[in-house]
Amino acid sequence: MPPRRAYSRAQSTQPVRVRPLPPAAPYPAPPAGFRAPVPAARPAVPARRPRRKSNGLLWLAAGIAALVFMSCAALTLMLAFTYMNGILPGVTALGVPLAGLSIDEAAQKLAQTGAQIRLTDGQNAWRFPAADLGLTLDSTATARAAYEQGRSDWTSILAAFLGRVEVPPVLQVDPPSLQLALQTNADQFNQSPVNAGVAFIAGEVQSTPPQAGRVLDVAATVARVQADPAAALADGRLELVMQTVAPAITDSTPMLQQARNLLSSPLDIRIYDPITGDSVYWSAPPQEWASWLTAEPDSSAPTGLVLSAADAPVRAYLNARSAVLDSSRYLNLDEAVTSIQQGIRAGRPQPYARVYHRDRQYIVQAGETITSIAWDVGVPYLYIVQANGGLESVSVGQSITIPSPDTFLPYPVNPDKRIVVSISRQRTWVYENGQLKWEWLASTGIPDSPTWPGVYQIISHEPNAYAGNWNLWMPNFMGVYQPIPGADFTNGFHGFPTRGGSQLLWTNSLGTRVTYGCILLSNDNIQLLYNWAEEGVVVEIQA
Repeated sequence: MPPRRAYSRAQSTQPVRVRPLPPAAPYPAPPAGFRAPVPAARPAVPARRPRRKSNGLLWLAAGIAALVFMSCAALTLMLAFTYMNGILPGVTALGVPLAGLSIDEAAQKLAQTGAQIRLTDGQNAWRFPAADLGLTLDSTATARAAYEQGRSDWTSILAAFLGRVEVPPVLQVDPPSLQLALQTNADQFNQSPVNAGVAFIAGEVQSTPPQAGRVLDVAATVARVQADPAAALADGRLELVMQTVAPAITDSTPMLQQARNLLSSPLDIRIYDPITGDSVYWSAPPQEWASWLTAEPDSSAPTGLVLSAADAPVRAYLNARSAVLDSSRYLNLDEAVTSIQQGIRAGRPQPYARVYHRDRQYIVQAGETITSIAWDVGVPYLYIVQANGGLESVSVGQSITIPSPDTFLPYPVNPDKRIVVSISRQRTWVYENGQLKWEWLASTGIPDSPTWPGVYQIISHEPNAYAGNWNLWMPNFMGVYQPIPGADFTNGFHGFPTRGGSQLLWTNSLGTRVTYGCILLSNDNIQLLYNWAEEGVVVEIQA
């Protein structure tokens, strides 16, 4: 292929033909007299001025302030006119409203009302007359303080009108009297600590946590009042200074097995009436009395702990059940609670509580005398005379007091032992655990010096007692009752007496009334009874 030839416009020899442009059309000439318009000048834009802030809010605030000022001024003038000489509304002292009263009127009202002081411990409160606490109210000074309330500044004025202002009382303090009152009533304020115990939960015995107690600090409370009475007794309230008392037992885990053994059966509380000799049982199921249990320290126990019962739940249980007793009978709750606690500590879930009896009224019937009534009710007649102020005779329809038979039961009773003597049958029966143990012939007092029916106790033991009135020595004497109130003279059991050191009396008279008020048994039988019957065993003498 032949080489390409390079061409350039400069090298070309061919002529170049240029097409001419067409001639431009001429613009038409302006008409004669035409003048081209001159563009109007653009108007200048004026510079903006800064806007002034509105004063409306300021004027509104000023108006409100002026209104408030004028209202307060008007209110002040009105109040000054209304309460010019009176205590402002809402002002009280010791809870007594004093609004509108003058100082003298308020002082008189406070003096008549009687100051009451609230002793408080947290949410607990107790009211006492101020005088009982050794606190004397200065009613005039307190009334003057009430009058001044709300007259010093706007805040106090508004507080007096819009709410209740309690003025602290002005009190004079007698520290020894306050200390004595706090000590006397400390049991009301104290809260005993609760030891760790056990509970019966869902059929299982489990440990319960301990609870700290609180005890009144008398000295610190008195010191607080002495240091600043006004502050300590503000609004009639004295906050007691209490000290925390830690429980002795904080872990009852070692007692769980003993608790399981105890709670395997109900708690049967024997309610025993020593006058009638009857017993009933109040039975608490395990799930109920388990909550009473608590642990107590006991150095003699292998674990160093022993289970007992807390006072409050046992007391509440007995108090509720006591409603079944008639009005003449009652339980000594302190004694009953202690008896139950002792039974549980000893591992005996069958404790007993003794029934007591009140004095009663007796209406005299036709043909009755003091002596016949005393014989029928089983009380030596001189005790009825004494209970009725030296009564010498009675009349039909008369109401006389029969002293409680508990008068003749000074010792704790043993519900499992009882001696019964029959005057009409001249017999003695001895019972133990409800079963007859011995039955013997006996001799009681002659009609002129009778053995008196009633319910008594063994009150003494003397190997050989002397009766000076009859010059008798009585072997194995056991005192039963004193026929004369306050006299050192006792009727009781004894064996065949001697006179002059050798002469035996009444050896052939058993079964007949031969004594001077005592109960005669054979020497062999009295020896048995003397050794068996401790002080407190009940002796029932039947007519």
